[in-house]
Amino acid sequence: MLIGHFTEQPWQDDNTGLMGTQSLDLSVSNQSYNPQVGARLYNRYLDEKIYAEEVGFDALMLNEHHSTPFCMQGVTNVGASILARVTTKAKIIILGNILPIWEDPLWLAEQLAMIDMISYGRLVSGFVRGGGRESVAHNAPPHFNRERFEEAHDFLIKAWTTAGPFRWEGKHYHYRYVNPWARPLQQPHPPIWIPSTVSIETVQWTARHRYPLVLLATKLGPTKEAFQLYHDTAAEEGYESGTQNLSYLFKVHVDETEELAEQAGRKYLSGVSNPFLVGNEGAVNPAIMNLPGHTSRTSKRLAATAFGPAGRFGTNRRPYEDQVQDLSIISGTPKSVLPKIRHVLEYLRPGSVFFWDGDGAMSHDDQMRSLRLMGEEVIPAVREMGKELELFSPFEVDPATGKSLTATAAAPQAVASPAA
Repeated sequence: MLIGHFTEQPWQDDNTGLMGTQSLDLSVSNQSYNPQVGARLYNRYLDEKIYAEEVGFDALMLNEHHSTPFCMQGVTNVGASILARVTTKAKIIILGNILPIWEDPLWLAEQLAMIDMISYGRLVSGFVRGGGRESVAHNAPPHFNRERFEEAHDFLIKAWTTAGPFRWEGKHYHYRYVNPWARPLQQPHPPIWIPSTVSIETVQWTARHRYPLVLLATKLGPTKEAFQLYHDTAAEEGYESGTQNLSYLFKVHVDETEELAEQAGRKYLSGVSNPFLVGNEGAVNPAIMNLPGHTSRTSKRLAATAFGPAGRFGTNRRPYEDQVQDLSIISGTPKSVLPKIRHVLEYLRPGSVFFWDGDGAMSHDDQMRSLRLMGEEVIPAVREMGKELELFSPFEVDPATGKSLTATAAAPQAVASPAA
């Protein structure tokens, strides 16, 4: 089993009046941005990621959103580049680069290849279609979102695996000369994982490509249905998928007492406005989240039936008590959280999990206490659960073939860092 750490890296500044408010998505002017605060927060989040590796996390998950305070990381490759150099063991899992907003995917191929080399083969490259906010913020045509995603993906694979120079003439991207000098250390290319918030098309596309699927803090019932859809699609494609093909991100905070855990857990909902975390409808701009042509009617119907009238983002805009009740938020001492984590593992059977922590209005101290306790008590126990339940990650079992990856077989794909 692979156990990873994640935080959205939210903006935190009590002087701006944004904390605990429900501002509409893409409605906050950057006039409120204080670069001095930003500098401190960027370094804080890097320090926490470095400490997460020290306490025993197998992976550090990074993402990006644009023009919004709920996620400071607008360029995920910058954070990944830094971690590639200053960490030595943990996988650097980018979930992910937003392909449809890239006008030059060749540049992206070069960036990711450099990160893979600097990390000595620890990169996992995830790709996403992005939400409406990203299309608006980068003037990307929403009706071509999926087409651009799939063509950019195909181009990246060829740029990584085909000797140049060659020419590329697609519908959305055109190159007369493709010959990147930087090529990935991992061969034929870094592992590719695909995150989703339960899109039928994305789940099926991911299964057809035999990539691991990562579901992002979706409710347990719809998550299990999406995982089953993946398995069914894999069977149609002629292969048997397993735990190595499935991953799940969920909110877990651990603290020294139940009182501290509740205080910190409630902070998931009291930071800057976040459509994935806030307590009411105020953060979601329907015009942005429902751009014409961006989301298929099929996926919209699934979101409505699986998540209710508020859609997929409405699952987390509920009172804290409700989210604790259905395990959308797990917060407590190691003793109280471990049975809940085990329930999630038994119900969903993912081979990889990411604990979403240190978010909302949580302080650096909140996060560091949680990371320390996870390293001391939670990670070892969850690792044992994974062994007992036979939950294998993509680094233990090949997601494309289902064959076991022994240490000998896996060794050529990555080179150990000299500092490791």
